[in-house]
Amino acid sequence: MARTTTTYRCSECGWTTNRWVGRCGQCQAWGSLAEVSSAPTRTTSLSKPTQSAQRITQIEARHARGISTGIGELDRVLGDGLVPGAVVLLGGEPGVGKSTLLLEAAARWASQGRRTLYVTAEESTAQVRLRADRTGALHDELFLAAESDLGVILGHVEELSPSLLVLDSVQTVQAQGTDGVAGGVTQVREVTNALVRTAKRRGMAVLIIGHVTKDGALAGPRTLEHLVDVVLAFEGERHGAFRMVRASKNRYGPADEVGCFEMTESGIREVPDPSGLFTSGRGPTPGTCVTVSLEGRRPLVAEVQALVVPTSLTQPRRVTHGLDVSRVTMTLAVLQRRARHKLHTRDVYASTVGGVRLSDPSADLALAIAVASAMRDEEPAGRTVAMGEVGLSGEVRRVPAVGRRLAEAARLGFERAIIPAGAADEAAPAGLTVVPVYSVEEALAAAFTPTRSNVVPIDGRELA
Repeated sequence: MARTTTTYRCSECGWTTNRWVGRCGQCQAWGSLAEVSSAPTRTTSLSKPTQSAQRITQIEARHARGISTGIGELDRVLGDGLVPGAVVLLGGEPGVGKSTLLLEAAARWASQGRRTLYVTAEESTAQVRLRADRTGALHDELFLAAESDLGVILGHVEELSPSLLVLDSVQTVQAQGTDGVAGGVTQVREVTNALVRTAKRRGMAVLIIGHVTKDGALAGPRTLEHLVDVVLAFEGERHGAFRMVRASKNRYGPADEVGCFEMTESGIREVPDPSGLFTSGRGPTPGTCVTVSLEGRRPLVAEVQALVVPTSLTQPRRVTHGLDVSRVTMTLAVLQRRARHKLHTRDVYASTVGGVRLSDPSADLALAIAVASAMRDEEPAGRTVAMGEVGLSGEVRRVPAVGRRLAEAARLGFERAIIPAGAADEAAPAGLTVVPVYSVEEALAAAFTPTRSNVVPIDGRELA
């Protein structure tokens, strides 16, 4: 006869072991292991399928086409709107605006004549109504319920038959009869499994809000991201207005797309053209350089700023904001070794404008020019953008979609673009001078050399 065995599971990452230990062997969390009784092993018998398998050519694809949510930037990230039966998980830092965004999406969905159910397990219905009054997210087809019991939530779904369910949040809902507390590994897995089964059976789209850990990862077991169809991250600083929705998994569309929003007093607003948010608008100044980053398929013009000051410390400071600190450190090392900039005796501060985070390697060249500009106390010549990945040997490597980046720079009125020489075959838009470079030294020489378009006319004459 099979015997029940006892195992211990980590409440943070789901790691299991046969004996209790004080520290998780996978995520290194202390005191996170809880006892879980495993049921005896059973064998699965064969059963007759209720529906025969079909030829792929006989299956209609119209049931998997997306429906617009009414928010263009959210539709852009999802691919083509919400697919009936899809389960979407949205995670983000506390206070970033997850509930505001999904309440707006629920109201837009209901305004199209579709019944919508918004379930909150963290607030009362009156609190949600106050937010809806402030943001204008009111509609008769939008229903509210404040419940934390999974069985009651599924009862609301059977009673109302909504086409969209919004749950805020999955970590605060508890399934009766399942071990663990709300937010634990077992509870989160059971709640998500039940919502996925209901969504597929009824053809109902589900939007779930998820908490994140202090490291920015989604709280709960890693299998949570595998169960859902779409995983979105809502990013932004609490003290800034800019917000960005980024897809990390999408079964119905691109997994590298982003949507841009701005948080205002009256709610959240779409930003279809966000490039102007990430530049200071003052023109070239010492320690600055503009680049064109590629977020998904969208080119974004962003400004990189640098400040270089002497230091009295044995180990100089390297402070970054909005940039990858490892790439900043590598770029400074290249400038020290290949361009002969003595940075080992100086503190370097590097930041972006507008709170945008640049993870695209194409920002390396703009960072190098900004640091060199701060060292020289000299601004780059004219309205110049720079894009390219910097290698350890000092070469400037090619980056993808250079043509799209150049078109965006020309649209915003830039006069010159410093790009990798390997991308010089890209067609330059009218009015934009392209300067191909092979190395960081060539890029720095080009950045501080005025071109004819930078010559200022005075009384009909040209002063170089």
